[in-house]
Amino acid sequence: MLKPVFTLRKLLPVLLVLTLLALPALATGNDPVVIGCDEQYALDPGQLPQARASVWNDYCLNALSDPVLQEETQASVITFGDATMRYSVSVIGDKPQNGYPLYIALHGGGSSDTPDVNDEQWEIMQSYYSDNLECGVYVAVRGVRDTWDTHFNPESYPLYDRLIRYMILTEDVDPNRVYLMGFSAGGDGVYAVGTRMADCFAAANMSSGHPNGVSVLNLYNLPIQLQAGEFDEAYDRNTVTADYGMELDALQQHFGGFVHRTLIHYDCGHNYDDFGTEPLPVMSDPAQWRLSGDRSIEYVDSYPPDYMNDFVRDPLPPRVIWDLSTRADSREIESFYYLSAPYSTDSGTLIAEIDDTENAVRIEVTDLNGPFSLLLNEDIVDFTRPVLLEIDGMTYELSITPDLNVLVETTFNRGDPNYQFEAEIHFDAEGNLVL
Repeated sequence: MLKPVFTLRKLLPVLLVLTLLALPALATGNDPVVIGCDEQYALDPGQLPQARASVWNDYCLNALSDPVLQEETQASVITFGDATMRYSVSVIGDKPQNGYPLYIALHGGGSSDTPDVNDEQWEIMQSYYSDNLECGVYVAVRGVRDTWDTHFNPESYPLYDRLIRYMILTEDVDPNRVYLMGFSAGGDGVYAVGTRMADCFAAANMSSGHPNGVSVLNLYNLPIQLQAGEFDEAYDRNTVTADYGMELDALQQHFGGFVHRTLIHYDCGHNYDDFGTEPLPVMSDPAQWRLSGDRSIEYVDSYPPDYMNDFVRDPLPPRVIWDLSTRADSREIESFYYLSAPYSTDSGTLIAEIDDTENAVRIEVTDLNGPFSLLLNEDIVDFTRPVLLEIDGMTYELSITPDLNVLVETTFNRGDPNYQFEAEIHFDAEGNLVL
């Protein structure tokens, strides 16, 4: 397996500088549980923004000087193990103040005895959605193998992680405006990748694909548009798309969140003109079309960027729902928003909520089969005050010292300035605090 691109080897200078920001562990007025660290790595809560900026700058310098990144971005080819992901890059329009939005587009095709079909589909996708795009970095990804799961082979997931890192570092991409879209086999990929990496994207669009039974619980914070043709009966894509839309309807009614839109294209098969902005006829009520055959129509702009552009990722949302059975264990990243777990924890559900007014985090644990942890930074809690932690009926008052080691580790692990954390709280499978 290829050695990770980003290492900690060059961190000694920044560690020495940041140690000057250290302070002793916080006082424990009412005997709260103390979450501390080695005194030399303790960070002053008042200087965390400076510490984060310094570590992020060091990460960028280290990453951009890495010869693997330089070679792969030059060739537009990323390799992980024996899998290779080719991609094309088009930069369109003037860069917005916060950086370009990134659109990752997945082609159709899939299983093939030769690469010709997928190569042809990849070539089409290099302009398929970009012709009507006004601004952004448009990346068309070539599936890693000529298999039915061409876009979500196990190695695909760490390759998407690297691709997004590269675009942030080299193309001035806004990490909070990364969008995923795909057609046919690419739609299959959107279901698979979007659910397992939901915290990486601001929104997604699935066109003419099949979910293959994937759970959509992880889409609580990821808006998604589902599209299929009325007569796309192969693999029941038409009815399964409507069914998944109805499942998202039910989840939204129960939990809130789960923003979505389902489009069943009137009188169409597998193909329809979702690459344009002209309004197209779709079923007014996809659920009633599915349940009773109601073919009443309305006209809707189905162009994926027009739907997705309304959304900006909140990297630290007030609530996170995490289905731990829906993960990609080939990734080096074990975290999901501000939760983390080793890949041996592969069943059960976590629901975490942030309460700014109470300086609290509440966690609900259901049927977990292994440990997990909570990641914290100054955007989630105020480290100068006691932090209240409520988990499955237990309440803890924590006194937390921000830790430079956690800051460095999370920065280099995620490669995303929005996922820098300074504290990690550990729990066992039952939600008991582990010190």
